[in-house]
Amino acid sequence: MNTNQDIEKKVKETIKRYKLCNKKEKILVALSGGKDSAVVAYLLKKLGYNIEGFYINLGIEGIEKDYLETVKELSQRLQIKLHVYDLKKEFGNSIGIIIKEIQNTKEGKNLKNCAICGVVKKWIMNREARRLKFNKIATGHNLDDEVQTFLMNILKGSPQLNINSGAITKNKKDKKFVERIKPLFYCDENEIRKYSKKKKLPIIYKKCPYLVDSYRLEVREFVNNLKTKDKENIIKNFELIYPKIKNLNSKESKTFINYCEKCGEPSRNKICKMCKLTESIKIQNNLIKK
Repeated sequence: MNTNQDIEKKVKETIKRYKLCNKKEKILVALSGGKDSAVVAYLLKKLGYNIEGFYINLGIEGIEKDYLETVKELSQRLQIKLHVYDLKKEFGNSIGIIIKEIQNTKEGKNLKNCAICGVVKKWIMNREARRLKFNKIATGHNLDDEVQTFLMNILKGSPQLNINSGAITKNKKDKKFVERIKPLFYCDENEIRKYSKKKKLPIIYKKCPYLVDSYRLEVREFVNNLKTKDKENIIKNFELIYPKIKNLNSKESKTFINYCEKCGEPSRNKICKMCKLTESIKIQNNLIKK
């Protein structure tokens, strides 16, 4: 089976096995300008799903214009509507300044760039997807990403942090929480790269300048040297032990039971991560309940 057929078959099987979505639902694809999100959008469109694109303009100096143009080109090629969220316009600052300000606070001083950016983007995507009345959010997370995260949590002695991992988010269903799906869950990064090049998708092959977490980079290098079969086995074993992880007595294992007292978004605690991280910086005033 060639690369085209193999990756398309895996995505079809993943959607079917986990019941990720159906063709009546509205799916918002989180686009970044990179290969993974481009391939997700391309395949979901090819398979006949009702999709639109969503891009967060992070205001990264020197490269943001190129990323935005690339995402626009992809959207035009796929003939899908593109929603652009301008972080600087909404919150007054670029992601670089927001990260720096958060790391200067007590709550965020030990957090890496990716952890902070991830919280910000998830908060934005959930609220905007709900506002735009989408049923699901599709992301470009692939097999390598999932293996990296799983191994990092295991090596750090925090297996409970994997509680929400999977091809579809495992949070308690809630009217304010838009489920996230990962159609590339079983697709190897190398085959995604080859597929994107064969399809000549508009893509920027550059690493984010804020990716400086040495530990993640070490784990990524280790995972890159594994065979696809080994990566698949790691994920299969994760799925086998998931019931035990789910039962761990920890804050991370709780499903959503609250709405944040500050912004009104779904949260496991009285105050969500976004508000905790931003309560001491300027953008806190923008986190109003909607």
